[in-house]
Amino acid sequence: MPAIITNKFRINNSEQFHESFTESSPNIYYLGLARPQAYGTSTRGDGRTDYEGTDANPVIPSDTVVTEFTTFDDLLAAKKIASSDVSFAIPRRNWTTGTTYDIYRHDYGEFVTGSTSTKNTANGGATTLHDANFYVLTTDRNIYKCIDNDGNTASTTEPTGTGNAVITTADGYKWKYMYTMSASQQSNFLSTDFMAVSTNSTVSSAAIDGSIDCIRIKSAGSGGTNGTHSVTIKGDGSSATANVVVAGGIITSVTMTNVGSGYTFGTVSNAEIVSAGATNLTGAELDVIISPKGGHGFNAIEELGGFFVMLNVNLEGTESANSGDFHAGNDFRKICLIRDPKASGSAASASTLRGTKAVRLAASPTPGTFTVDEEINQATTGAVGKVVEWDATNRILYYMQTRHNDAGVDANGNLTAFASTHVISGQSSSATGTPDTSVSATVNNVVFSSGYSASEIDHDSGDVLYIENRAPIQRATDQTENIKLVIEF
Repeated sequence: MPAIITNKFRINNSEQFHESFTESSPNIYYLGLARPQAYGTSTRGDGRTDYEGTDANPVIPSDTVVTEFTTFDDLLAAKKIASSDVSFAIPRRNWTTGTTYDIYRHDYGEFVTGSTSTKNTANGGATTLHDANFYVLTTDRNIYKCIDNDGNTASTTEPTGTGNAVITTADGYKWKYMYTMSASQQSNFLSTDFMAVSTNSTVSSAAIDGSIDCIRIKSAGSGGTNGTHSVTIKGDGSSATANVVVAGGIITSVTMTNVGSGYTFGTVSNAEIVSAGATNLTGAELDVIISPKGGHGFNAIEELGGFFVMLNVNLEGTESANSGDFHAGNDFRKICLIRDPKASGSAASASTLRGTKAVRLAASPTPGTFTVDEEINQATTGAVGKVVEWDATNRILYYMQTRHNDAGVDANGNLTAFASTHVISGQSSSATGTPDTSVSATVNNVVFSSGYSASEIDHDSGDVLYIENRAPIQRATDQTENIKLVIEF
C-alpha cells in the first residue's frame, strides 16, 4: 500500500525534541566526551578481539545495546545542555551570484498537469520542496525565499531589505524576506553546513494566508492578441488578479496585481485569457503557485524545512567554573548525547559530571609519575585500569575500567575494583602509589570515600541518543572546544 511519512511529521518530531528542553518537567540532556585511548583491536577476557577501527579511520558506531554500554565505559565527562544551547536549523545555502535558484512551489512531487508519468521537479531535480534550493542566506545574514526566478535564469543581484512586500531585484528575481539571524544565532548556530531558523514576528503577522504571489508559464501558447490582459484567478480564494502580457502571439510574462487570500488552489484558463483580450490564443497553460499555510513567512521553521535541531556546547579547558570535571591532559575520540542520566541514583542536575574513577594516593611513599593511557594494576586484588590523568599536585589518579583485558578485566575476564591500600603500579611508567584510605573528603572538587571516588555520572543510566566516533582531539587548559551537533528528524 502506497504511504508516506510527511515532512510535517518530521517537523513535529523536531518540535517535540526542542520543547523537551523547556517543558514544565523537562528532559535533561548532557553532551559527553569519551574515549581517551586510541582505537585499535582490543582483546576481551575470553581471548577474542573487538575491532574498533583506527584513530585515522574509526568504525561507524553500531546501534546496539553493547555500543551504549561501551560508550559509558569510555566516558570522560559530560556537560549539561541548556535550553539556550538549542535551535531549530536548516541547511545553510549562501546566496552566490550566477546560481539559478529554485522557486518556492507548493506542488513539487505532484504529477504535472495532464501527465501520469512526469512530476513537478525543481531545476536541480528535487522532487520535494525542502530538497529544492529555494532560499538563501545573504551577506547581511538575512534569509530570503525565492518566489520567482525570472524564467529559470541565473541570479546576479543579491537581495536586500527587510520589508514585508515581495522584493524584485535588478536580475528579475522576486524574493520574500523571512528573517535575520541575530548576533547570538550567528555565534552559536551558524556552521559551514547549517544555520538557525526562526520566525520573524513582524513578517508572520503580515503574512496572507492563501495568497498567490507567483504564476508560472507552463506553456506560452500561440496566436494571441498582443497586449497586457487582466485576469482574475479562479479557485477557492478571493481577489487574486494578474496581468498576462502577450507579445508575438505568446505569453511572455505574468505579473500579480493582487495576491488575494484564502486560496488552496487556483486556475487561469486559456479561455479566460482570451476573454480578457488575447483573441485567438491557443494552447496556453499557467501554473498558479499557492502560498504555504498562513502565508509566506508565517512559520519560517515549517516553510524552510526546520526538521533539524542544532545543539551548541562550549567546553572551556577543565570547566573549572563548573567543578573541574573535564580533563585537559588527555584527548578524546567520541562525542555522545545522553538523555536523563542519573548521578548517585537520582536525576542528574549538575552543570558537569565526571565520568572517570579516581583514587587519592598517599604522600608517603612519594608516588611516581603516571602517564596518560598507560595500564595500571593492583597485583594484590587483580584490578586493572587505564590512566586518564595524573594530578601530581593533589595526588589524584584518574582512571577508567573497560571490558578489555588491558583496561579493566583480569586474566580470568573479571572486572575487579581497586581497593584498600594495595599498591597501584603503572605498567609503562613503572610509577607506583599507595591509596590513602584515610581520606574521606573533597579534594579538587572530587569527593573521596576512604581514598576512592566513583564516577559522578551513574554508568548505564539514561539513554544514549547520539554517538560519534572521530579522530582524536587533544584538549588543553587554555583551549575551548565548540561542538555543534545537528540532529535530523
